Formats: sequence, C-alpha cells, structure tokens
Amino acid sequence: MPRVLVTGASQGLGTEVARRLAEAGYEVVVHGRDAARSEVARARVPGAVASVTGRLDSLASTRLLGDDARGRGPYDVIVHNAALGPDQDRAILTEDGLERILQVNVVAPYLLSTMLSLPQRIVFVGSDAAFSGSPAVDLAPPDPWDGHAAYAGSKLLLTMLAFELAHRHTDRQINVVHPGWVRTRMGGPRAALPLSDGADTPVWLATSDEAIARRGGQYVHRRRAEAAPAAAHDPALRARLIARLAEVTGEHLR
Repeated sequence: MPRVLVTGASQGLGTEVARRLAEAGYEVVVHGRDAARSEVARARVPGAVASVTGRLDSLASTRLLGDDARGRGPYDVIVHNAALGPDQDRAILTEDGLERILQVNVVAPYLLSTMLSLPQRIVFVGSDAAFSGSPAVDLAPPDPWDGHAAYAGSKLLLTMLAFELAHRHTDRQINVVHPGWVRTRMGGPRAALPLSDGADTPVWLATSDEAIARRGGQYVHRRRAEAAPAAAHDPALRARLIARLAEVTGEHLR
C-alpha cells in the first residue's frame, strides 16, 4: 500500500488528514514535535503504522526528524502540515538565529525536502494569508514585529518553495492547498469550517486520480485550482529564496 508521512499530526488538521488517509488504506507515518506528541498522534490515528519525532524550530532537530523519517520511508506522499500560527507577540530567534515562525513554516519543510527521497505527491498546507504576505526572501522578520505579517509572509514563502519544487519536477504532483478557515487551535472556535471540510482537499490531493490532483504547481482550494500569489510565479524571486534557504541549511534542492 502507498506510504504517507504527515507532519504535525498530533492535533487539528494534521490528525484529521492522517486519520482519513489511514482509513483509506494508506500506510500512515505520523509526526509529533516530541515523544509525548508522537504518542498522542499514534493514539488519535489508530491506523498509523509508525511515528516520527522531532522539533522543527532548529536545524539540528529537523535533521534528526529527517533521519528518523527517512528510516520509515520511502514515501509515496508527504503532507507538510506542521506550522506555527500568528499568535506570537514578539520575534523569537531560534538557536540558528532565525525567526521561529519562518524557521518552522519555511526552513523546516525545505530542509526535509532536501533530506527525503522525493515522493510522487507532495501536499503543502498553505493559507490564503499568503496573498497579504511580503516575499521576504532574505528570511528577515517584519520590523516592527507583527505576528500576522510574519505568518502571512511564511505562507507566501512556503508557496514559493512548493512552486519551485513543482517547476523542477514536472513529473510529480507537488501542490499547495488552502484548506479554508478551519476550527482548529490555530483557527479558533469561530472559524467557518469543521475539521472534516478542512481535511477534504488535502486528502483528495494525496489520493485522487482526478485531473487536478494529477497535476503539479497549483494552488488548490475546495478541489479547484485557483490563482496563486504572484510571487509564486516569479522564477527570479524563487531563486533568491532557494539560495537563501540553501545558505542557512547547507543543503541544496534536487
């Protein structure tokens, strides 16, 4: 059966996506940021075949996660779901000297993409906040600090990363999904959509043989390809981002 890795699978959207994929017969490997969260993920996704552990807020811990995940692979699908939200009242620098939201939301999925064999399908969980984000390809945080701006910028950069991967590997289905405003811890109780609705399109992209799901380089919402932020289509801007990510991680995309 196809094997899939779902990051950030111990709660919210990640749990629901992993659970649905397991119910569909996929061999699901779930991820938690520490041992306790990995155990929670296994408990919430009883069909999971394995779990991997690692924080995404440092290069060292992300490398350990990548090594752990590589030992459980290879994968047919990877769902990059783990992310930090905007509720941070100040810039927090990690041990690598990077702003934490940018490191978790952008640097970590880049580093994992360099470490793991490229699967046939990759689903990056994005956000329509990307449309209001600034393409700060130098990875500099907003100044003055604004948590919502940092989050929006990180989701724009993640979309650019996904589109660059899709450009390099046109034989793969590499896409970004905007799941909508979902009632998770990040989305809050007033969000418009239940978890089931938010998980629908990521799971569909991971599993479907319909035309859109079999293409790459798309920004997908409610099973439809929509216009992506302009920066995602800018090769020069994407190249500057990839160069900066290679500089800070010491790793290069294939």
